[in-house]
Amino acid sequence: MALTKRARRLKIKQRIRTQISGTGERPRMTVFRSNKQIYVQLVNDLTGETMVSASSRNKEVAEKKGITKSEQARLVGKLIAEKSLDRGIKSVVFDRNGYLYHGRTKLLAESAREGGLKF
Repeated sequence: MALTKRARRLKIKQRIRTQISGTGERPRMTVFRSNKQIYVQLVNDLTGETMVSASSRNKEVAEKKGITKSEQARLVGKLIAEKSLDRGIKSVVFDRNGYLYHGRTKLLAESAREGGLKF
């Protein structure tokens, strides 16, 4: 029996999470996509805390009506880069959370890099 799309993503996610972990100096940048929104967090895995978060539901992004989900992902990438640089975080470990590095996930990562984050 074939795996469902969600089960396949969770299996990939578990495999990735055994190899990467975030610290206070270099947190893990994890991405979650729903059908309508995109969310990103910087997580310190040693203490289990979320240091910075941004999503397409933030006021700066949600105000813009009539933009595509890809454009939302770009704006969220820039927003997370700004917030993390304000907190003094310059370098992160990227966790694509089992999603393919393609489409909205890739756009978010590239715009975060353009915003000044290193990963």
